[in-house]
Amino acid sequence: MPLFYLYVNAVCYSDFTLNRQHLLHLIPFIVANLILVPRLYLAEGTAKEDFFTAMWSSPEMFVYQLIGELQFFFYIVGVFIILKKYKKIYLENYTNPNTLLYKWLFQLTIIFLFIHICIIFKNIIRYTTYNDLFIWLHILAGTSFLLAACWFILKALNYPELFRRIDSTLQPTKDFADNLEAENKTDETKNIQIEQLKNFIVEKEPFLEPSLTIQELAHQVEIPVRELSVLINHHLNQHFFDFVNEYRVKKAMTILKDASKKEVTVLEILYEVGFNSKSSFHTSFKKYTNQTPTAFRNT
Repeated sequence: MPLFYLYVNAVCYSDFTLNRQHLLHLIPFIVANLILVPRLYLAEGTAKEDFFTAMWSSPEMFVYQLIGELQFFFYIVGVFIILKKYKKIYLENYTNPNTLLYKWLFQLTIIFLFIHICIIFKNIIRYTTYNDLFIWLHILAGTSFLLAACWFILKALNYPELFRRIDSTLQPTKDFADNLEAENKTDETKNIQIEQLKNFIVEKEPFLEPSLTIQELAHQVEIPVRELSVLINHHLNQHFFDFVNEYRVKKAMTILKDASKKEVTVLEILYEVGFNSKSSFHTSFKKYTNQTPTAFRNT
């Protein structure tokens, strides 16, 4: 679990690097193995054989399993917290549709959780007389691990775009919104900035850039990035991701209804308006129109 926790950090954040403080994650492993030193690692002959004979009823293995379960609980919670923060930061700062990474890691974590529940159940059954059930649960857990590993590798091979990461120094808007709101910003000033932003989007069409970020847009529209983030996420009540994609969809709708562009395919249009994924285009288009692009064009 410490390795999986660090892996999720590395996949989510582009500036993540291993350093000395990460050695602290070895503490549960060291403690669990120190418990086994006297009667297992240092024992010899009959003493070691006796330990193996009654291993699963020994206090050492009870503590060993307890440490393992506590470790799993804390790390699985930690992974879910990282994923929640990643999704929020991504939607507030990026438009390149990379929420697939969140979904993939979330699915992988759920699979690990399911496998571990099987292992917990298996360990409980170990202390009962249901030996056949214990064997089947052991097979189920092992098979699940194998299938999860194969799925993990195939997913990574088929979707290399999964590994586009974000900057960990970014914060969710809520973390600094109150401080900015407390500054001397009148409603009139905010309304002017919102109007300035909307006019710029319509006239300059920065959304046509597939990898547009809120930092780049803030530079172009000449509004500090944090103020822009608060304007979009709080005053317009949209994530930056949805805000930009709405303009992309509107642009696509115009092209789809243009009689002179009937020969242009939907795939060509989605790339033209700033999307770089067919699935994300269809999802966003249906969200705003309740129709597929093809159905909209034919109506």
